Amino acid sequence: MIISGGENIYPTEVEALLGQHPDVKDVAVVGLPDEKWGERVAAAIVRRDGSELSAEALIEWTRTRLAGFKRPREIVFLSTEEMPRNATGKILHRVLRDILSEITGGTT
Repeated sequence: MIISGGENIYPTEVEALLGQHPDVKDVAVVGLPDEKWGERVAAAIVRRDGSELSAEALIEWTRTRLAGFKRPREIVFLSTEEMPRNATGKILHRVLRDILSEITGGTT
């Protein structure tokens, strides 16, 4: 669970919505540290082959589908190979959190 500004956000809910976008092949959502809100929602996205989906377009797509406090503040695009998984294919969310924190510069 991600707690942002005192609100509980379930990553699976956000993942399910983002996964409905036609250009999203795979998605994982984690909470990253945030000085103001405690945590902020961050999403790692694997685009479908040939897609040029942008972070801005994906966030705009969520505006009418997801409450504002649940929308990702950070979207990072990864390749299928970069998405950290264990031997059975499960996404390693703790490893992903470290990767996204490094890419986005940590706390804002």
